[in-house]
Amino acid sequence: MRKRKNIITVAIDSPAAAGAGTQAKLISKNYNLFYLDTGKIYRFIGKLKLKKKKKFTYKLIKEKIKKIKLDHLKKKSLLSNEVAIAASEIAKDKKIRKIVHKFQQKCAYNPPKKYKGSVLDGRDIITVQVRDAMFKFYITASLEVRAKRRFEEYRKLNKKINYKDVFKSLKNRDKSDKKRKYGPLKKTKDSILINTTKLSKKACFEKIKAIMDKKLKY
Repeated sequence: MRKRKNIITVAIDSPAAAGAGTQAKLISKNYNLFYLDTGKIYRFIGKLKLKKKKKFTYKLIKEKIKKIKLDHLKKKSLLSNEVAIAASEIAKDKKIRKIVHKFQQKCAYNPPKKYKGSVLDGRDIITVQVRDAMFKFYITASLEVRAKRRFEEYRKLNKKINYKDVFKSLKNRDKSDKKRKYGPLKKTKDSILINTTKLSKKACFEKIKAIMDKKLKY
């Protein structure tokens, strides 16, 4: 695969609702980096499985991924709890992960030329997708705080769901992400731990920015 030279690559791994997506967007905007929320790809495929069911095949997934546009990953329908559960199950499939892997690699190492590099967040970005990233961050937060954040997200979307169900869903998601055979979520020795439990979005970004600016000599 063709790789652009001298680009900034940022890899972020995190459990669900830890704030990684928010930080990735801030990093993207501040440093002019191409941003990809890799979890949304699995949600996209999860929604496809829920819609197609009997017609859901590896061939169909390959066709859809080839034609995928970033706008497809921004649809609010991907944020439902049902889609999240389907995505978690799909992420265990080795063949699907290989299909998604090629797309992620292209985004990471060959982003559009108008960008100075890329920032990807997900579950196995540091361990599998972008192992040689210039910056590696593991962003986390307590389960209680993450559940509250996700619950508030659902409320804003007018989703009828209670906090206990969200908490239980995230707990099960954590277990699934960490125990799956392929690309499990785990912190590596060379990744920088950022705990957002008691940090505001701004404080968290300032912490990350200080680390990046020092290395980039900004």
